[in-house]
Amino acid sequence: MAEDGRPAPQEETPLAEAPAVRFESVSMRYGRGPEVLRDVSFDLPRGSFQFLTGPSGAGKTSLLRLIQLAERPSSGFISLFGRDTALMPRDAMPDLRKRIGVVFQDFRLLDHLTVFENIALPLRVAGQARRSYAEDVEELLHWVGLGDRIEAYPPTLSGGEQQRAAIARAVVSKPDLLIADEPTGNVDPAMARRLLRLFVELNKLGTTVLIASHDIALVRSLDVPVLEIVDGHVETTGGPR
Repeated sequence: MAEDGRPAPQEETPLAEAPAVRFESVSMRYGRGPEVLRDVSFDLPRGSFQFLTGPSGAGKTSLLRLIQLAERPSSGFISLFGRDTALMPRDAMPDLRKRIGVVFQDFRLLDHLTVFENIALPLRVAGQARRSYAEDVEELLHWVGLGDRIEAYPPTLSGGEQQRAAIARAVVSKPDLLIADEPTGNVDPAMARRLLRLFVELNKLGTTVLIASHDIALVRSLDVPVLEIVDGHVETTGGPR
């Protein structure tokens, strides 16, 4: 135990070899409420693919928010790509967030931008010229079944279409880490399988993938480890270890 009360980090690992995500004895509560997560420890090795499961209200979204730096733990140690998030200077966080693709449950598309512009936004923010990515963005939109909605605006899309657009935006920049919160919740089984193949192909390119889902059939369709939240704790089951 470190002098400041946080658990002592494990022996330092070279940054290039460190897990994409490491939780050590992490607990989290909102305000003075009960702990949502208690003494959670796990690693997401770089290039791994894992599911996150648990009943509604178990803390899946809270865990994902900790990874994306939207929340801080009440106690414990979290590192991303070998860097302690508690010790990281604030001005370093934007660059770290650029390495993480996030699929939110509430989509967070910008209503004043077309579907194409929403998906291309991460590339545009990174300074890429439209001519360098236009073909790739259009191909991705066809892959997720939105080839005929390229010029549409989010308010005109169905919930399932918005979800597919949000997924396309999260993967378009081929992030080092992709976290997705119920990414297939609003699509039919056939599209869910197609989107899962997209995540698998992204993983084959080196992206670490963590998908939160309550869809047992989807989780069982791949032989990968499963992080299951039970009573605030995380247990690893299934798949190769």
